[in-house]
Amino acid sequence: MTSSPAQPASEPAEDHVAGKRRPTLRSDLRASVPDGLIALAVTGAVFALLYARILAGTSSTVSVMPFMADAEKFWVYFLSQAFGWSALLWAWITVVLGLLLSGPRPSWLPLSGQRLERLHRTTSLNTIALIAAHALLFAAELVRADTAGWFSALATAFVETFVPGGYDSGTGKIAIPIGQAALYLAIPLGLLFYVRHRIGPKTWRVLHRFVIAVYVLSVWHTLLYGTNVWYDGWFRTTIWLLQLPIAALLLVRLLRPARRSEKLRGPRTHTGSPTGWVVRLSGRLAIVGVIAALIGVIISGADGGRTAPPADTSSSHVHD
Repeated sequence: MTSSPAQPASEPAEDHVAGKRRPTLRSDLRASVPDGLIALAVTGAVFALLYARILAGTSSTVSVMPFMADAEKFWVYFLSQAFGWSALLWAWITVVLGLLLSGPRPSWLPLSGQRLERLHRTTSLNTIALIAAHALLFAAELVRADTAGWFSALATAFVETFVPGGYDSGTGKIAIPIGQAALYLAIPLGLLFYVRHRIGPKTWRVLHRFVIAVYVLSVWHTLLYGTNVWYDGWFRTTIWLLQLPIAALLLVRLLRPARRSEKLRGPRTHTGSPTGWVVRLSGRLAIVGVIAALIGVIISGADGGRTAPPADTSSSHVHD
């Protein structure tokens, strides 16, 4: 399960434009329809690709779970995978847009700040929808595969999909709770934007900063549990590569914050507490370290994947 809905760290320009109404969840849901249709089209294309690779026997999923070579029988699982990948893509887009909005905006960007903010909100809402579809289809596959009565199967699927610690098989013991954490944090953090006038902009900004943690959890869940990136190789390394723009934009955001109060001055001219200065400096150094680690992973190819089994054998690992 993946997610990372995010809103800009600064108060949206639409709130301050004369004659403009504050964005509401209803208006943004309507505006999110075109973006949602594109997301569904992308999901359909990913599903077709996954399905074709299963039929051709070239998918890593078949190596991890040989019994899933029957694409017609397990199509719900592959559809869940497709929604997971599109959710991760939309989460990536949402975070990139959020970082562009909260930091110095590039002059080459063709969209106005107001249009960029609205696009950011609609991709955020669609990310939540894609995550929900990913999780629900995963639960549906568990129900389909369960030989117990429908009520028992439904209860078991709910526990294994939505209750932390409920899934107790293989890598899922760790990966599923990580995905659940991302899901359960992403929904309130994304929707809090629409009540920020009630909780206060300062509180909202503080809570909103946890969105980047949600995105990290989402990527972590994917790398741990995504059978398509189970083994070492270019596909898994690409996932790591896509994190470089996120880390770079976050570093720019920290080095050149939109608010003067967030700038890192010298320790003698810093107006806050010494602890605050140390925390700000540590955050910037940590991101530099992350970028260096990402570059090291990409260059070396040591991306944490498993070694693929020989071509003439199948893995006995059951990743259900």
